[in-house]
Amino acid sequence: MKDAIISIFGTQNDASGGKDSVELVTAGQYGFENGESRFTYEESDLTGLNGTRTTFTISPMGVVLRREGSLNSEMVFEQGRKNFFLYETPYGSATMGVDTRRIDTSLGEHGGDLELDYDVDFNHTPMGRNTFRINVRENEHG
Repeated sequence: MKDAIISIFGTQNDASGGKDSVELVTAGQYGFENGESRFTYEESDLTGLNGTRTTFTISPMGVVLRREGSLNSEMVFEQGRKNFFLYETPYGSATMGVDTRRIDTSLGEHGGDLELDYDVDFNHTPMGRNTFRINVRENEHG
């Protein structure tokens, strides 16, 4: 894994038409091996997930987003397929669904871009549509 700068722009559109966006630029780690990319970073107060480590693993099969710490979850994104995951917080757990509309990635040996577009539901009730635009680049200054 190499030191990296990770830029994330996320948008959440809720079922009632509300929209919320967050932008985060943070230091992290990035690796690319055998056609699989992985990057990881520590969440902050800005994202509301302080104390959580987030890891994205990108392979030809799809994308896995794993969070461990104050919040624990593992979301699997496979284009055109719905997957379910357990969302664990200090206040309790819930089963949620993620239906991936689109995965677009250009991640390679030195970083690149990842875009995710997906719908989220809670007990089969639509919660909204989310998008992530993520850029990962090696931090040449270490």
